[in-house]
Amino acid sequence: MSTTQEAAAARNIVLVHGGFVDGSGWRGVYDALRADGYRVSVVQNPTLSLEGDVAVTKRVLDAQDGPTVLVGHSYGGAVISEAGNHENVSALVYVAAFAPDKGESVNTLIADPPPGAPVPPILPPVDGFLFLDRERFAASFAGDLPAADAEFLADSQVPWGLDALGGAVSQPAWRTKPSYYLVATDDRMIPPPAQRAMAERAGATVAETGGSHAVYVSKPAEVAAFIGKAATGTTA
Repeated sequence: MSTTQEAAAARNIVLVHGGFVDGSGWRGVYDALRADGYRVSVVQNPTLSLEGDVAVTKRVLDAQDGPTVLVGHSYGGAVISEAGNHENVSALVYVAAFAPDKGESVNTLIADPPPGAPVPPILPPVDGFLFLDRERFAASFAGDLPAADAEFLADSQVPWGLDALGGAVSQPAWRTKPSYYLVATDDRMIPPPAQRAMAERAGATVAETGGSHAVYVSKPAEVAAFIGKAATGTTA
């Protein structure tokens, strides 16, 4: 998608969380966007399967009354890449997120990490679900959060289904709609070089910020400001 193509002005924002967490992590971003006058909805995708999460997201999009910016963090990027084909979506925002192409899944994107990249401490699946090692959660996912906040995230993990990890995107919306990508340069879940490569492939308007994978929690004002650029179609 050419970065010169502008998105339609949007007053609606839909936020989609990633794996291992729920939508409550968006609270700071939600508050900042609401303060700027946006109508904000948070999707509580169950992360059982990509197909199911796309369906949940589309139901939220159905309820929007006009152009909408669709935002995804981490695995949520796979969700918005598919759900973003919805007619109400004017732009996509990836926040330290996966941006799969046609036929790709999170599983295929993480199969060949860059040399020397940290490996997320994902435990072996149990009954078809994945968790992060609690003791290594903070360092990998939330290195810039207060210890107590990181511990809470580790202890409130949402089971991530193998069908979500392996669900392949059939029609990536970033091929037809403006996309934006915020790279978290201290991310130890999705290596920053991989984030930059996906952003470049998508022709996204890119910004970078120092932050962990949980940058949407640790830097809500900055993330909200970046989403605001997508809402106004700003590419500079």
